[in-house]
Amino acid sequence: MYRIKTFNKISPAGLSRFDPDRYAVSDSETNEEGILVRSAKLLDYPLPESLLAIARAGVGVNNIPIDRCSEAGVAVFSTPGANANAVKELVLCAMLMGSRDVEGAVRWVRAQVESGVDVSTVVEKGKSAYAGPELYKKTLGVIGLGAIGALVANIALSLGMDVYGYDPYLSVDAALRLDRHIRVVKDLNELYKRADYITVHVHFTDKTKHMIDAGAIAAMKRGVRFINLARGEIVDDGAMLAALDTGWVAAYITDFPTNRLVKAPHVIAMPHLGASTPESEQNCAVMAADELIDYLENGNIRNSVNLPSVSLERSGTMRMCIIHRNVPAMLANITALLSKDGANVENMSNKSQGDYAYTLVDLGTRVGQDVIQDVKCLANVIRVRVIE
Repeated sequence: MYRIKTFNKISPAGLSRFDPDRYAVSDSETNEEGILVRSAKLLDYPLPESLLAIARAGVGVNNIPIDRCSEAGVAVFSTPGANANAVKELVLCAMLMGSRDVEGAVRWVRAQVESGVDVSTVVEKGKSAYAGPELYKKTLGVIGLGAIGALVANIALSLGMDVYGYDPYLSVDAALRLDRHIRVVKDLNELYKRADYITVHVHFTDKTKHMIDAGAIAAMKRGVRFINLARGEIVDDGAMLAALDTGWVAAYITDFPTNRLVKAPHVIAMPHLGASTPESEQNCAVMAADELIDYLENGNIRNSVNLPSVSLERSGTMRMCIIHRNVPAMLANITALLSKDGANVENMSNKSQGDYAYTLVDLGTRVGQDVIQDVKCLANVIRVRVIE
């Protein structure tokens, strides 16, 4: 029986994917083979030797110790696209709130009532302070055209906006999701100089930390409205606040509040509402559970952030799952050793990602522990697991 330890509250729709005859799932499991988590910080969590995989019911994985997991042979999964519609809708809301100052207008109406004024007698005079531009025929710049960015770009186009997109890592699948009228640019500065609204949808990494800094903001149009529902650290708050003070940026809408941001004018700060819908939480939980189950039972990898995607239809009587470093001749060394030990390889698949690689080997006959140990002892092999 597999043991799955949960952190945070996981949607019942996701938990129901685990067969109770094969899985023990709770927040009190020890020596777990799998972890299912949302936002709990696992950076200092001691990884048990039994741990094979961590699945995050969400996209960002900055709460998981990726490097430690990779060196321990622990696969880390995320759920790209599962919350995309929820974030897309909030981006649309953010653009409208940044344009029309709906939040300020609502506060003003309530203030009139609380002060004893008959609000119906003052609305016509007071509403002019909250006027703002329409989205129609304005230009939106979308930085990052993955699952979320593509949806945002397409819906903005349907609202009559001109849309420019930027993504140096645009995949074929992502490109096919984009409407042909979206202009994909290779130079981010071209997007900056054209966009009335900019929304960012990239992962937080060392390379994207403070990618929106004083220099980037200076390249944008005066009066731009900037939306960040990706990660707070992508934007240099100091540079953004300085630009808001001068009016270079008209509004900053973020899903990552800090005391400094909340106190500043022209900032709309939300409490990380991006994926906070029941539909999104359910989709993420189901996707994370399915990824975990397929890896534990079949060794297949989909949507891992630290290992390559490898999926192979089961054949033979025994499957060997090998995590190893991405160095020359590893595949030859593995097959040569198996042949030397008399193992019959029926099928196999191998892919690499960065410093690591993953090999699935389906064997026609069962092999003994001595053969498995031989593979484990190969140089640059990190972990070997056998599934029967």
